[in-house]
Parts: sequence; C-alpha cells; structure tokens
Amino acid sequence: MDVELRGITKRFGEVVANADVNLTIRAGEVLGLLGENGAGKSTLMNVLSGLYRPDEGEILIDGKPVAFDGPGDAIRAGIGMVHQHFMLVPVFSVAENVVLGVEPTGKFDFLDLKTARRQVREINQKYGLEVDPDAKIETLPVGVQQRVEIIKVLFRSADVLILDEPTAVLTPQEVLEFFEIVKALRDAGKALVFITHKLNEILEIADRISVIRAGRIVGEGDPKKLNRKELAEMMVGRPVSFDVIKAPYAPGRDILEVKDVTILRDNDEIAVDHVSLSVKSGEIVGIAGVQGNGQSALIEALTGLRRVASGAVLYLGDDITHASVRARHKMGVAHIPEDRHRAGMIADFTVAENMVLDTYYDERFSSGPQINWKAVNARTAEFTHDFDIRTPSVFAQAGHLSGGNQQKLVVARELSRETKLVVAGQPTRGLDVGSIEYIHQRLVEARDTGDGVLIVSSELDEILALSDRILVMFKGRIVAEFDATKGTVDKGAIGLAMAGVAA
Repeated sequence: MDVELRGITKRFGEVVANADVNLTIRAGEVLGLLGENGAGKSTLMNVLSGLYRPDEGEILIDGKPVAFDGPGDAIRAGIGMVHQHFMLVPVFSVAENVVLGVEPTGKFDFLDLKTARRQVREINQKYGLEVDPDAKIETLPVGVQQRVEIIKVLFRSADVLILDEPTAVLTPQEVLEFFEIVKALRDAGKALVFITHKLNEILEIADRISVIRAGRIVGEGDPKKLNRKELAEMMVGRPVSFDVIKAPYAPGRDILEVKDVTILRDNDEIAVDHVSLSVKSGEIVGIAGVQGNGQSALIEALTGLRRVASGAVLYLGDDITHASVRARHKMGVAHIPEDRHRAGMIADFTVAENMVLDTYYDERFSSGPQINWKAVNARTAEFTHDFDIRTPSVFAQAGHLSGGNQQKLVVARELSRETKLVVAGQPTRGLDVGSIEYIHQRLVEARDTGDGVLIVSSELDEILALSDRILVMFKGRIVAEFDATKGTVDKGAIGLAMAGVAA
C-alpha cells in the first residue's frame, strides 16, 4: 500500500505547524523522517493517523483520496502507529494486550483467548517477532514489550507502520534485533515511517530520508549518498558539530561520595541495591543502563527527593544523606530532572516564573512577602540570551516553547548559579541535534570549570561522548565500570553489561 500526503497544511490559531507538505510513503520501503523539536513531524503523523484533520491538502491511499474522522478510520484504512511510550496493560498477557478493543469472541460473546493466542503466534512466525502470547507484560524487557506494540498494529492489519522514536529505550543489542524486525516488515511489503533524532540509525535503516524544518519539507535524499553533517545542517539550518571538546582530564577532590546506598521504590521493593560511587571535581561520570534499573531512584535520592534506606551520601566530605532539597540547592547541587514536564517546569507558568522556581525566595528576587518581578524579568532576559532560549518574551508560557527550548530553560536555571555538583537525568531526551549540541557544551563547561558532573542517560552515544568514567547499572547495582579517558571504549561490552551479561 502506497500513501501520499499532498499539500498538507495544518494550523493552530496563527501558528502554522505544517505548510504545504508533500510526502510519499511506499510499500516495501523504510522512510526516515527527521526534524527538530517543533518542526512539525508529530503534527504531520497525527494528520496521517487520523488524530487531526488537515486544514488544506489531502491524503491518498493507492492513488485514491481518503478522509479520516478519527484514528479508527486510519486503522481501518491500514495505518497504524507504534508510540514511543508503550500503551500496554502490565498485568495483562501479551495476547490480552494485543486484542484489547478488538477481542475475538466465541459462543455467547465470551472472549476467545485460544484464537487470540493462535493469531499472535501466526504474526510471530511471519515476522520473526518471537513473543510468548501467554507472558505477562510486566515480566518482559522493554525490547520485547516494543515487539508487542508492533504485534498490536499488525493484528489490526496495518500495511503502513509509523514508528515514533522506536529505539529510545533499547540497548545496542536490542537495536540490532529491532532493525532485523524492521527489515522483515519491509521485505514483507509493509510501508514504514521511522521517526528519530539518531542520525546514525536512520542512515543505517532508512531506504529514503525526508527532512522537515519549520513545518516544511526542506530536503530529501538517499541515505547511501548522505552523511550526518549534511542531515544535521538540513534539520537545523546551520552547521552542527558532533565533536565534544573537553579540557584534559584532571580530576580533583571528591565532590560526591555514595557509600553502600540502598534505596526503595514506592512499593518498598529495592530500586538501588548497595551502590557505591564517586564523582570528582573536573570529571563527568556517566551512568549507562536501560531505563528502569534504578537510575531514577538514585538521582532522586542524591537530590533529596527520595529517602535513602541505608548507606550514606557525602558532599564535599559532609554527610547530606538526610538533607532537604533546598539545603542541597543552597550548597551548590544542580539538578536537571529526567522528566522536565513532571519535575523541571510548570507548563502554565511563564518563562520568567519558571526561571525562579527554586530561587524566588532569594534576596535578589524577593523583599519580604513580595517578589521583585522587575528583577526577575531582567535576569530572565539575560538567561534567555545567554542560553539561547528562543521565546517570544519572558512572559510567554513555558509550555508553548519547543521541547529543546524547554530543556534549555531548565538547564539555564540550574547552571546559571554557583554550583559544585551537577546531577543530570536524561539531559537531552527527545531533543534535536542542535539542542543536544548546545546542552552538551554547557555540561562540559561545568566540568571544565571544576564542577563534578553525574549524568544518567539511556542514550549510549551520549554517555560515550561526554563521560570520563562510565558506570553501568543493571537491576539496581553497578555491574561494570569503564575508563573513557584512555582511547576508545568497547561499545559492545557496555551494551552487554546493560543487558546484564557479565564480561
């Protein structure tokens, strides 16, 4: 099945999200779709999947115009989307998740799970997905859960699959396995749209690449004839550097010491299991690992958001195990949270209000019960300039900024003051290459001026590019350590450690 988007324009008030977009998706082909945050990729795919109706233009399937009144129409037309954030019920089996909403029934309209299991096995066999229909979702690794999402779409007879940031939570080995699945789907005649900000991956897996910028298609090409720099420049409209330039490694005293720390989840299960680590002045320590292996709980404990069950946390030699969030903040601990929307900003607040969320009480911005908004606004204007935050004004709602500019806002708030330790969780998650380049520069600047920097990221390339030392977490423990200052680190060995395979 071939799909053509012809002259698609979509507006939200005065904002033009897509402008006269022409895009062709062909059967038996992987189309790579690249673009900055806010470039219009998601809007365009939401039009294709029936969530939005275009203001202008049309969608053609095999040359015939179609109109979707909702996602159900798109699914019935053979278009399915595999979302970045899985939409699975953890306590249900694979088969139960796959048929949810379109359940096969037998006598007296009872659920026919036997038929569901058989249909899942048939899809498994046809595309080499290898998923147990009876396995509970909560027992499966994320790579297998993603396969379940693909099975769900195929079960509904999709001929066009939209894959939204499909490798975001996968280990390097799982990425290779996933690419084999994508190739099998392509070879079976499916049309695939592969949305990602990972240029190396799209160059490897795509048969054709389209680049969208400011709502328009600005470039197309053959991945065999393109390189990362050319694609990045098309995406952001300027040259982008992929090299992380750091001063020579010269670590100083211990800034952070974590001693035999155990941390519990909200359900009292062990999230971090007797972990010890250190971060020195003038170094970046990267923690690699598939998300869900205790990294989030570790960051929360280090920044005062979660209680430490046992062990000790030392900062510049002082025990801060039970210190409050504000106390750590005043000591010079900066925290870039892994989820900017949940813990880093308030979307309905202005840029200026967000910039002083954790310093509104400071004498620079407050006199008694009153906030000095003139001082806040002036300081925010400086931050937006210094950190290249692209906003109409300091009074604009933070939620209306692009993802990259929201992240820059959080980074600016944390790094524009005197700090000694920077704790960053997923600092560039979901960002385009331009925003990634900028935030990496700021983190390296913190390191080069003597801060200790601890980064947790599921992006292995980011860990490799930034880190002086690399730790790997698996099931709440540090299972491996790599020295990144002495030549090339074995990426395969790190990937195996991330999957819990001993060296």
